[in-house]
Amino acid sequence: MRAALTDLATDCCYAFSVAKNSAATNRVANAGLCADCIHARSVKSERGSVFVLCELSARDSKFPKYPRLPVLSCSGYKKKDVTG
Repeated sequence: MRAALTDLATDCCYAFSVAKNSAATNRVANAGLCADCIHARSVKSERGSVFVLCELSARDSKFPKYPRLPVLSCSGYKKKDVTG
């Protein structure tokens, strides 16, 4: 009974369906809008850390090169076309 209440409580706290231990869900939660933005590129360091590079920063100084994550609002955000 206690486990069922715990699952119900955690499922109700999110604005979208959350799959437990999903790599895609973790990526979106950690990066926010950058997770599916056409201007964002993942950069992996030699030590294995992964950073999000905003390619708009090369053309416009108002965009940070490595934005603080999660990005919740951005005037340059454009969703990637997933249809191909």
